[in-house]
Amino acid sequence: MSILDVSNVSHGFGARTILEDASFRLLKGEHVGLVGANGEGKSTFLNIITGKLMPDEGKVSWCNHITTGYLDQYSTLERGKTIRDILKSAFKHMFQLEEEMMSLYEKMGDCTPEEMEVILEDVGEIQSILESGDFYNLDSKIEEYAAGLGLLDIGLERDVADLSGGQRAKILLAKVLLENPMILILDEPTNFLDEDHITWLKSFLKNYENAFILVSHDIPFLNEVTNVIYHIENAVLTRYTGDYYYFQEMYELKKRQLEMAYKKQQKEIAHLESFISRNKARIATANLAKDRQKKLDRMEIIEIAREKPKPSFEFKTSRTPSREIITVKDLVIGYDHPLTKPLNFSIERNQKIAIKGVNGLGKSTLLNTLLGKIKPISGEIELGQFVEVGYFKQEEESTNTKALDEFWNEFPGLTNAEARAALAKCGLTTDHITSQMKVLSGGENAKVRLAKIMNREINVLVLDEPTNHLDVDAKEELKRAIKAFNGTVIMVSHEPDFYMDIATEVWNVEEWSTKII
Repeated sequence: MSILDVSNVSHGFGARTILEDASFRLLKGEHVGLVGANGEGKSTFLNIITGKLMPDEGKVSWCNHITTGYLDQYSTLERGKTIRDILKSAFKHMFQLEEEMMSLYEKMGDCTPEEMEVILEDVGEIQSILESGDFYNLDSKIEEYAAGLGLLDIGLERDVADLSGGQRAKILLAKVLLENPMILILDEPTNFLDEDHITWLKSFLKNYENAFILVSHDIPFLNEVTNVIYHIENAVLTRYTGDYYYFQEMYELKKRQLEMAYKKQQKEIAHLESFISRNKARIATANLAKDRQKKLDRMEIIEIAREKPKPSFEFKTSRTPSREIITVKDLVIGYDHPLTKPLNFSIERNQKIAIKGVNGLGKSTLLNTLLGKIKPISGEIELGQFVEVGYFKQEEESTNTKALDEFWNEFPGLTNAEARAALAKCGLTTDHITSQMKVLSGGENAKVRLAKIMNREINVLVLDEPTNHLDVDAKEELKRAIKAFNGTVIMVSHEPDFYMDIATEVWNVEEWSTKII
Protein backbone atom coordinates (compact mmCIF):
# COMPACT_ATOMS: atom_id res chain seq x y z
CA MET A 1 0.00 0.00 0.00
CA SER A 2 1.38 3.38 -1.06
CA ILE A 3 1.22 5.98 1.73
CA LEU A 4 3.02 8.77 -0.14
CA ASP A 5 3.09 9.49 -3.88
CA VAL A 6 5.16 12.24 -5.47
CA SER A 7 4.38 12.68 -9.16
CA ASN A 8 6.48 14.62 -11.70
CA VAL A 9 7.74 17.23 -9.24
CA SER A 10 10.07 19.96 -10.52
CA HIS A 11 11.59 22.74 -8.47
CA GLY A 12 14.37 25.29 -8.72
CA PHE A 13 15.85 28.40 -7.18
CA GLY A 14 16.41 31.08 -9.80
CA ALA A 15 18.32 29.56 -12.71
CA ARG A 16 19.33 26.53 -10.64
CA THR A 17 17.23 23.36 -11.11
CA ILE A 18 17.02 21.27 -7.93
CA LEU A 19 14.51 18.61 -9.01
CA GLU A 20 13.26 17.80 -12.50
CA ASP A 21 10.23 15.58 -13.14
CA ALA A 22 10.91 13.64 -9.93
CA SER A 23 8.62 10.81 -8.86
CA PHE A 24 8.71 8.98 -5.54
CA ARG A 25 6.59 6.32 -3.89
CA LEU A 26 6.69 5.24 -0.25
CA LEU A 27 5.12 1.93 0.74
CA LYS A 28 3.99 0.95 4.22
CA GLY A 29 6.94 -0.24 6.31
CA GLU A 30 9.65 0.82 3.83
CA HIS A 31 12.88 2.15 5.29
CA VAL A 32 14.15 4.67 2.73
CA GLY A 33 17.57 6.31 2.56
CA LEU A 34 17.64 9.58 0.59
CA VAL A 35 21.20 10.14 -0.62
CA GLY A 36 23.19 12.55 -2.77
CA ALA A 37 26.06 15.00 -2.60
CA ASN A 38 25.85 18.25 -0.62
CA GLY A 39 23.52 20.71 -2.31
CA GLU A 40 21.79 18.18 -4.57
CA GLY A 41 18.39 18.92 -3.00
CA LYS A 42 17.73 16.35 -0.27
CA SER A 43 16.47 18.88 2.29
CA THR A 44 14.50 20.66 -0.47
CA PHE A 45 12.78 17.38 -1.33
CA LEU A 46 11.87 16.80 2.33
CA ASN A 47 10.49 20.34 2.59
CA ILE A 48 8.32 19.71 -0.50
CA ILE A 49 6.81 16.44 0.75
CA THR A 50 6.10 17.95 4.20
CA GLY A 51 4.40 21.00 2.68
CA LYS A 52 6.97 23.54 3.85
CA LEU A 53 7.76 24.32 0.23
CA MET A 54 5.47 24.32 -2.81
CA PRO A 55 6.99 22.71 -5.91
CA ASP A 56 7.06 24.64 -9.18
CA GLU A 57 5.33 21.70 -10.87
CA GLY A 58 3.97 18.28 -9.90
CA LYS A 59 1.85 16.77 -7.16
CA VAL A 60 2.38 15.35 -3.65
CA SER A 61 -0.33 12.97 -2.37
CA TRP A 62 -0.54 11.44 1.12
CA CYS A 63 -2.93 8.66 2.08
CA ASN A 64 -5.84 9.56 4.39
CA HIS A 65 -5.34 9.87 8.16
CA ILE A 66 -1.55 9.85 7.81
CA THR A 67 0.62 10.83 10.78
CA THR A 68 4.13 12.16 10.18
CA GLY A 69 7.07 13.09 12.35
CA TYR A 70 9.70 15.37 10.82
CA LEU A 71 13.10 16.07 12.33
CA ASP A 72 14.98 18.59 10.21
CA GLN A 73 18.35 20.31 10.67
CA TYR A 74 16.76 23.58 11.78
CA SER A 75 13.98 22.59 14.21
CA THR A 76 13.55 24.78 17.30
CA LEU A 77 12.24 24.39 20.86
CA GLU A 78 9.93 26.58 22.93
CA ARG A 79 11.70 28.47 25.72
CA GLY A 80 10.55 27.99 29.32
CA LYS A 81 9.78 24.28 28.91
CA THR A 82 11.63 21.43 30.57
CA ILE A 83 12.94 18.42 28.66
CA ARG A 84 10.16 16.32 30.23
CA ASP A 85 7.52 18.85 29.09
CA ILE A 86 8.76 18.63 25.50
CA LEU A 87 8.83 14.83 25.52
CA LYS A 88 5.36 14.64 27.08
CA SER A 89 4.02 16.88 24.29
CA ALA A 90 4.60 13.92 21.93
CA PHE A 91 1.45 12.44 23.53
CA LYS A 92 -0.65 15.61 23.40
CA HIS A 93 -3.45 13.84 21.52
CA MET A 94 -3.62 11.15 24.24
CA PHE A 95 -3.87 13.73 27.04
CA GLN A 96 -6.72 15.37 25.11
CA LEU A 97 -8.47 12.00 24.85
CA GLU A 98 -8.03 11.48 28.60
CA GLU A 99 -9.67 14.88 29.27
CA GLU A 100 -12.53 13.96 26.96
CA MET A 101 -12.96 10.65 28.82
CA MET A 102 -13.04 12.41 32.22
CA SER A 103 -15.71 14.84 30.99
CA LEU A 104 -17.77 11.85 29.80
CA TYR A 105 -17.49 10.28 33.26
CA GLU A 106 -18.85 13.51 34.76
CA LYS A 107 -21.86 13.35 32.44
CA MET A 108 -22.74 9.85 33.69
CA GLY A 109 -24.20 11.24 36.91
CA ASP A 110 -27.02 12.99 35.05
CA CYS A 111 -28.09 11.16 31.91
CA THR A 112 -30.77 8.86 30.55
CA PRO A 113 -30.16 5.11 30.11
CA GLU A 114 -29.94 5.66 26.36
CA GLU A 115 -27.33 8.42 26.82
CA MET A 116 -25.48 6.22 29.31
CA GLU A 117 -25.17 3.48 26.68
CA VAL A 118 -23.65 5.93 24.16
CA ILE A 119 -21.28 7.39 26.78
CA LEU A 120 -20.10 3.94 27.87
CA GLU A 121 -19.40 3.04 24.25
CA ASP A 122 -17.38 6.28 23.75
CA VAL A 123 -15.47 5.77 27.00
CA GLY A 124 -14.67 2.17 26.05
CA GLU A 125 -13.34 3.29 22.66
CA ILE A 126 -11.13 6.01 24.21
CA GLN A 127 -9.93 3.61 26.91
CA SER A 128 -8.95 1.10 24.22
CA ILE A 129 -6.98 3.77 22.30
CA LEU A 130 -5.15 4.87 25.46
CA GLU A 131 -4.28 1.31 26.47
CA SER A 132 -3.05 0.34 22.99
CA GLY A 133 -0.88 3.49 23.01
CA ASP A 134 0.60 2.46 26.38
CA PHE A 135 -0.69 5.74 27.84
CA TYR A 136 -0.51 4.57 31.46
CA ASN A 137 3.20 3.79 31.11
CA LEU A 138 4.21 7.03 29.42
CA ASP A 139 6.68 8.07 32.11
CA SER A 140 8.67 4.83 31.80
CA LYS A 141 8.54 5.06 28.00
CA ILE A 142 9.81 8.65 28.10
CA GLU A 143 12.66 7.61 30.41
CA GLU A 144 13.54 4.66 28.15
CA TYR A 145 13.89 6.90 25.07
CA ALA A 146 15.62 9.64 27.09
CA ALA A 147 18.17 7.09 28.37
CA GLY A 148 18.74 5.73 24.86
CA LEU A 149 19.63 9.19 23.54
CA GLY A 150 21.55 10.41 26.60
CA LEU A 151 18.95 12.88 27.92
CA LEU A 152 18.83 11.39 31.42
CA ASP A 153 22.43 12.53 31.88
CA ILE A 154 21.29 16.13 31.28
CA GLY A 155 18.28 15.85 33.63
CA LEU A 156 14.67 15.82 32.45
CA GLU A 157 13.75 18.82 34.61
CA ARG A 158 16.30 21.11 32.90
CA ASP A 159 14.92 24.15 31.04
CA VAL A 160 15.56 23.71 27.31
CA ALA A 161 16.71 27.35 27.11
CA ASP A 162 19.85 26.36 29.08
CA LEU A 163 20.91 23.66 26.63
CA SER A 164 23.37 23.52 23.74
CA GLY A 165 22.26 23.14 20.13
CA GLY A 166 23.29 19.49 20.13
CA GLN A 167 21.32 18.72 23.30
CA ARG A 168 18.22 20.41 21.85
CA ALA A 169 18.56 18.35 18.67
CA LYS A 170 18.53 15.16 20.78
CA ILE A 171 15.34 16.29 22.56
CA LEU A 172 13.61 16.91 19.23
CA LEU A 173 14.72 13.50 17.99
CA ALA A 174 13.39 11.76 21.14
CA LYS A 175 10.05 13.62 20.80
CA VAL A 176 9.63 12.61 17.14
CA LEU A 177 10.42 8.96 17.94
CA LEU A 178 7.96 8.94 20.86
CA GLU A 179 5.19 10.14 18.54
CA ASN A 180 5.50 6.82 16.65
CA PRO A 181 4.17 8.29 13.37
CA MET A 182 3.19 6.29 10.27
CA ILE A 183 6.01 8.10 8.45
CA LEU A 184 9.17 9.21 10.22
CA ILE A 185 11.28 11.80 8.34
CA LEU A 186 14.79 12.28 9.71
CA ASP A 187 17.36 14.74 8.34
CA GLU A 188 20.86 13.95 9.68
CA PRO A 189 19.68 12.48 13.04
CA THR A 190 23.15 11.25 14.08
CA ASN A 191 24.86 14.65 13.87
CA PHE A 192 24.72 15.28 17.62
CA LEU A 193 24.81 11.69 18.85
CA ASP A 194 27.82 9.86 20.23
CA GLU A 195 28.62 6.21 19.44
CA ASP A 196 26.42 4.63 22.16
CA HIS A 197 23.38 6.70 21.22
CA ILE A 198 23.89 6.02 17.50
CA THR A 199 23.87 2.30 18.36
CA TRP A 200 20.57 2.75 20.24
CA LEU A 201 19.00 4.71 17.34
CA LYS A 202 20.26 2.12 14.85
CA SER A 203 18.52 -0.65 16.80
CA PHE A 204 15.35 1.45 17.09
CA LEU A 205 15.14 2.12 13.34
CA LYS A 206 15.96 -1.45 12.32
CA ASN A 207 12.96 -2.61 14.39
CA TYR A 208 10.67 0.30 13.46
CA GLU A 209 7.44 -1.17 12.09
CA ASN A 210 6.34 1.96 10.23
CA ALA A 211 7.96 3.69 7.25
CA PHE A 212 10.72 6.24 7.42
CA ILE A 213 12.75 8.48 5.11
CA LEU A 214 16.30 9.09 6.31
CA VAL A 215 18.93 11.57 5.13
CA SER A 216 22.36 10.74 6.53
CA HIS A 217 25.99 10.93 5.49
CA ASP A 218 26.92 8.32 8.12
CA ILE A 219 27.16 5.47 5.61
CA PRO A 220 27.60 2.45 7.98
CA PHE A 221 24.55 3.68 9.93
CA LEU A 222 22.50 4.35 6.77
CA ASN A 223 23.38 0.98 5.29
CA GLU A 224 22.22 -1.00 8.34
CA VAL A 225 18.76 0.57 8.70
CA THR A 226 17.53 1.03 5.10
CA ASN A 227 16.04 -1.32 2.51
CA VAL A 228 15.36 1.21 -0.28
CA ILE A 229 17.62 4.00 -1.58
CA TYR A 230 16.53 7.09 -3.52
CA HIS A 231 19.47 8.92 -5.10
CA ILE A 232 19.41 12.58 -6.19
CA GLU A 233 21.96 13.63 -8.79
CA ASN A 234 21.77 16.43 -11.35
CA ALA A 235 18.10 17.07 -10.38
CA VAL A 236 17.15 13.43 -11.18
CA LEU A 237 15.66 11.17 -8.48
CA THR A 238 16.29 7.41 -8.96
CA ARG A 239 15.01 4.46 -6.90
CA TYR A 240 17.14 1.44 -5.95
CA THR A 241 15.81 -1.52 -3.94
CA GLY A 242 18.32 -2.71 -1.34
CA ASP A 243 20.75 -1.23 1.16
CA TYR A 244 23.30 1.53 0.51
CA TYR A 245 26.17 -0.77 -0.48
CA TYR A 246 23.95 -2.53 -3.03
CA PHE A 247 22.94 0.90 -4.38
CA GLN A 248 26.65 1.79 -4.79
CA GLU A 249 27.23 -1.36 -6.86
CA MET A 250 24.17 -0.74 -9.05
CA TYR A 251 24.99 2.95 -9.46
CA GLU A 252 28.55 2.22 -10.62
CA LEU A 253 27.31 -0.51 -12.99
CA LYS A 254 24.67 1.81 -14.46
CA LYS A 255 27.26 4.57 -14.83
CA ARG A 256 29.67 2.27 -16.71
CA GLN A 257 26.90 1.00 -18.99
CA LEU A 258 25.83 4.56 -19.79
CA GLU A 259 29.41 5.57 -20.57
CA MET A 260 29.84 2.57 -22.91
CA ALA A 261 26.54 3.32 -24.65
CA TYR A 262 27.54 6.98 -24.98
CA LYS A 263 30.92 6.14 -26.56
CA LYS A 264 29.29 3.65 -28.95
CA GLN A 265 26.66 6.21 -29.99
CA GLN A 266 29.25 8.96 -30.46
CA LYS A 267 31.16 6.67 -32.85
CA GLU A 268 27.95 5.97 -34.77
CA ILE A 269 27.10 9.69 -34.93
CA ALA A 270 30.60 10.50 -36.21
CA HIS A 271 30.31 7.75 -38.86
CA LEU A 272 26.86 9.00 -40.00
CA GLU A 273 27.95 12.64 -40.11
CA SER A 274 31.04 11.69 -42.10
CA PHE A 275 28.94 9.69 -44.60
CA ILE A 276 26.42 12.55 -44.96
CA SER A 277 29.09 15.22 -45.55
CA ARG A 278 30.84 13.03 -48.17
CA ASN A 279 27.72 11.97 -50.06
CA LYS A 280 24.99 14.64 -49.81
CA ALA A 281 26.34 16.63 -52.80
CA ARG A 282 26.66 13.62 -55.14
CA ILE A 283 23.53 12.79 -57.16
CA ALA A 284 24.19 9.05 -57.03
CA THR A 285 24.41 8.92 -53.22
CA ALA A 286 22.22 11.90 -52.19
CA ASN A 287 19.26 9.68 -51.25
CA LEU A 288 21.50 7.48 -49.10
CA ALA A 289 22.79 10.61 -47.36
CA LYS A 290 19.19 11.75 -46.72
CA ASP A 291 18.37 8.35 -45.18
CA ARG A 292 21.38 8.67 -42.87
CA GLN A 293 20.29 12.19 -41.93
CA LYS A 294 16.78 10.95 -41.04
CA LYS A 295 18.34 8.22 -38.88
CA LEU A 296 20.49 10.84 -37.17
CA ASP A 297 17.50 13.14 -36.59
CA ARG A 298 15.45 10.30 -35.05
CA MET A 299 18.27 9.19 -32.76
CA GLU A 300 17.69 9.71 -29.03
CA ILE A 301 20.96 11.28 -27.98
CA ILE A 302 22.56 9.84 -24.85
CA GLU A 303 23.87 12.52 -22.53
CA ILE A 304 26.38 12.12 -19.75
CA ALA A 305 26.04 14.62 -16.94
CA ARG A 306 29.06 16.71 -16.15
CA GLU A 307 30.93 15.49 -13.09
CA LYS A 308 30.22 17.63 -10.04
CA PRO A 309 33.35 19.39 -8.75
CA LYS A 310 34.89 17.33 -5.95
CA PRO A 311 36.53 19.15 -3.05
CA SER A 312 40.29 19.31 -2.75
CA PHE A 313 41.27 20.19 0.83
CA GLU A 314 44.71 21.29 1.98
CA PHE A 315 45.75 23.00 5.20
CA LYS A 316 48.59 25.52 5.00
CA THR A 317 51.30 25.07 7.62
CA SER A 318 52.83 28.03 9.46
CA ARG A 319 56.19 28.15 11.26
CA THR A 320 57.15 25.31 13.60
CA PRO A 321 55.86 25.93 17.16
CA SER A 322 57.45 24.88 20.44
CA ARG A 323 57.50 21.17 21.33
CA GLU A 324 54.66 21.49 23.84
CA ILE A 325 51.61 23.07 22.20
CA ILE A 326 49.28 23.13 25.23
CA THR A 327 49.99 22.26 28.87
CA VAL A 328 47.23 22.17 31.52
CA LYS A 329 47.62 21.90 35.29
CA ASP A 330 44.70 20.96 37.57
CA LEU A 331 42.26 22.19 34.92
CA VAL A 332 38.54 21.99 35.76
CA ILE A 333 36.15 22.97 32.96
CA GLY A 334 32.48 23.94 33.07
CA TYR A 335 30.15 26.90 33.21
CA ASP A 336 28.14 27.24 36.43
CA HIS A 337 29.35 23.86 37.75
CA PRO A 338 32.37 21.59 37.15
CA LEU A 339 32.14 19.07 34.28
CA THR A 340 35.45 17.34 34.97
CA LYS A 341 37.85 16.29 37.65
CA PRO A 342 41.14 18.26 37.72
CA LEU A 343 42.99 17.51 34.47
CA ASN A 344 46.73 17.40 33.93
CA PHE A 345 48.08 16.78 30.43
CA SER A 346 50.18 18.24 27.67
CA ILE A 347 49.70 18.15 23.89
CA GLU A 348 52.89 17.94 21.89
CA ARG A 349 53.74 19.16 18.41
CA ASN A 350 52.35 16.96 15.58
CA GLN A 351 50.13 14.85 17.86
CA LYS A 352 46.74 14.00 16.34
CA ILE A 353 44.20 13.56 19.14
CA ALA A 354 40.58 12.42 18.78
CA ILE A 355 38.21 13.21 21.66
CA LYS A 356 35.15 11.03 22.12
CA GLY A 357 32.47 10.49 24.77
CA VAL A 358 28.75 10.91 25.35
CA ASN A 359 27.23 14.33 24.75
CA GLY A 360 26.90 16.82 27.57
CA LEU A 361 30.19 15.89 29.27
CA GLY A 362 32.09 18.89 27.94
CA LYS A 363 33.91 17.97 24.70
CA SER A 364 33.14 21.33 23.05
CA THR A 365 33.61 23.08 26.40
CA LEU A 366 37.10 21.58 26.63
CA LEU A 367 38.04 22.89 23.17
CA ASN A 368 36.70 26.37 23.94
CA THR A 369 38.53 26.41 27.28
CA LEU A 370 41.85 25.34 25.76
CA LEU A 371 41.50 28.09 23.14
CA GLY A 372 40.71 30.74 25.77
CA LYS A 373 37.17 31.37 24.51
CA ILE A 374 35.69 30.54 27.93
CA LYS A 375 37.31 30.68 31.36
CA PRO A 376 38.05 27.50 33.29
CA ILE A 377 36.47 26.98 36.70
CA SER A 378 39.99 26.46 38.04
CA GLY A 379 43.48 25.48 36.96
CA GLU A 380 45.98 26.75 34.44
CA ILE A 381 46.40 26.56 30.67
CA GLU A 382 49.70 27.40 29.03
CA LEU A 383 50.05 27.76 25.25
CA GLY A 384 53.41 27.11 23.64
CA GLN A 385 55.32 29.61 21.51
CA PHE A 386 54.33 30.45 17.92
CA VAL A 387 51.02 28.54 18.14
CA GLU A 388 48.67 29.41 15.25
CA VAL A 389 45.22 27.83 15.56
CA GLY A 390 42.61 27.04 12.91
CA TYR A 391 39.29 26.35 14.69
CA PHE A 392 36.25 24.70 13.08
CA LYS A 393 33.21 25.13 15.32
CA GLN A 394 30.52 22.48 15.52
CA GLU A 395 27.83 24.96 14.47
CA GLU A 396 27.83 28.62 13.45
CA GLU A 397 24.83 30.85 12.99
CA SER A 398 24.18 31.40 9.29
CA THR A 399 23.93 34.96 8.00
CA ASN A 400 22.42 36.86 5.08
CA THR A 401 25.95 37.37 3.72
CA LYS A 402 26.75 35.72 0.38
CA ALA A 403 29.29 32.88 0.61
CA LEU A 404 31.81 34.77 -1.54
CA ASP A 405 31.58 37.86 0.71
CA GLU A 406 31.76 35.72 3.86
CA PHE A 407 35.09 34.37 2.65
CA TRP A 408 36.36 37.60 1.07
CA ASN A 409 35.72 39.64 4.25
CA GLU A 410 38.40 37.56 5.97
CA PHE A 411 40.85 37.78 3.08
CA PRO A 412 40.36 41.27 1.58
CA GLY A 413 43.82 41.15 0.00
CA LEU A 414 42.71 38.46 -2.47
CA THR A 415 41.36 39.34 -5.89
CA ASN A 416 37.84 38.30 -6.87
CA ALA A 417 39.26 35.49 -9.02
CA GLU A 418 41.51 34.24 -6.19
CA ALA A 419 38.61 34.21 -3.70
CA ARG A 420 36.39 32.31 -6.15
CA ALA A 421 39.20 29.84 -6.88
CA ALA A 422 39.72 29.14 -3.16
CA LEU A 423 36.02 28.35 -2.71
CA ALA A 424 35.87 26.30 -5.93
CA LYS A 425 38.74 24.19 -4.59
CA CYS A 426 36.43 23.18 -1.72
CA GLY A 427 33.82 21.90 -4.20
CA LEU A 428 31.63 25.02 -4.31
CA THR A 429 30.14 26.17 -7.61
CA THR A 430 29.26 29.69 -8.77
CA ASP A 431 25.65 29.05 -7.69
CA HIS A 432 26.85 28.22 -4.17
CA ILE A 433 29.21 31.15 -3.70
CA THR A 434 26.68 33.71 -4.91
CA SER A 435 24.03 32.37 -2.49
CA GLN A 436 23.48 33.62 1.06
CA MET A 437 25.03 31.50 3.81
CA LYS A 438 21.61 30.89 5.35
CA VAL A 439 20.22 29.24 2.18
CA LEU A 440 23.17 26.90 1.67
CA SER A 441 22.86 23.30 2.80
CA GLY A 442 24.69 22.26 5.97
CA GLY A 443 27.45 20.66 3.92
CA GLU A 444 27.95 23.68 1.64
CA ASN A 445 28.04 25.92 4.71
CA ALA A 446 30.71 23.72 6.28
CA LYS A 447 32.83 23.89 3.11
CA VAL A 448 32.82 27.71 3.22
CA ARG A 449 33.98 27.61 6.85
CA LEU A 450 36.67 25.04 6.00
CA ALA A 451 37.84 27.25 3.11
CA LYS A 452 38.47 30.09 5.57
CA ILE A 453 40.67 27.85 7.75
CA MET A 454 42.53 26.42 4.75
CA ASN A 455 43.60 29.85 3.56
CA ARG A 456 45.34 30.72 6.82
CA GLU A 457 48.74 29.48 7.86
CA ILE A 458 48.27 27.36 10.98
CA ASN A 459 50.13 24.72 12.97
CA VAL A 460 47.26 23.57 15.24
CA LEU A 461 43.99 22.36 13.75
CA VAL A 462 41.02 22.18 16.17
CA LEU A 463 37.91 20.50 14.77
CA ASP A 464 34.57 20.09 16.57
CA GLU A 465 32.47 17.45 14.76
CA PRO A 466 33.74 18.46 11.29
CA THR A 467 31.88 15.68 9.45
CA ASN A 468 28.36 16.50 10.65
CA HIS A 469 27.00 17.74 7.31
CA LEU A 470 29.63 16.62 4.82
CA ASP A 471 28.83 14.16 2.04
CA VAL A 472 30.85 11.00 1.43
CA ASP A 473 33.37 12.52 -1.01
CA ALA A 474 33.98 15.56 1.20
CA LYS A 475 34.46 13.37 4.29
CA GLU A 476 37.03 11.18 2.56
CA GLU A 477 38.90 14.22 1.25
CA LEU A 478 38.86 15.89 4.67
CA LYS A 479 40.24 12.71 6.26
CA ARG A 480 43.07 12.67 3.69
CA ALA A 481 43.85 16.37 4.28
CA ILE A 482 43.96 15.99 8.07
CA LYS A 483 46.29 13.00 7.79
CA ALA A 484 48.53 15.01 5.45
CA PHE A 485 48.54 18.12 7.67
CA ASN A 486 52.02 18.67 9.09
CA GLY A 487 50.88 19.98 12.45
CA THR A 488 48.90 19.21 15.62
CA VAL A 489 45.27 18.07 15.40
CA ILE A 490 42.69 18.11 18.23
CA MET A 491 39.39 16.72 16.99
CA VAL A 492 36.01 15.95 18.55
CA SER A 493 34.13 13.28 16.59
CA HIS A 494 31.42 10.67 17.07
CA GLU A 495 32.51 8.69 13.98
CA PRO A 496 35.21 6.07 14.67
CA ASP A 497 35.31 5.27 10.93
CA PHE A 498 36.53 8.83 10.40
CA TYR A 499 38.98 9.42 13.23
CA MET A 500 40.58 6.01 13.84
CA ASP A 501 42.76 6.27 10.69
CA ILE A 502 43.92 9.74 11.75
CA ALA A 503 44.38 9.74 15.52
CA THR A 504 47.66 8.92 17.22
CA GLU A 505 45.72 9.01 20.51
CA VAL A 506 42.02 8.78 21.50
CA TRP A 507 40.79 10.54 24.66
CA ASN A 508 37.49 9.54 26.27
CA VAL A 509 35.97 12.41 28.31
CA GLU A 510 33.86 9.88 30.21
CA GLU A 511 37.01 9.01 32.19
CA TRP A 512 37.30 12.65 33.38
CA SER A 513 33.64 13.43 33.98
CA THR A 514 32.16 14.33 37.35
CA LYS A 515 28.85 12.87 36.14
CA ILE A 516 27.74 9.29 36.61
CA ILE A 517 27.55 7.77 33.13
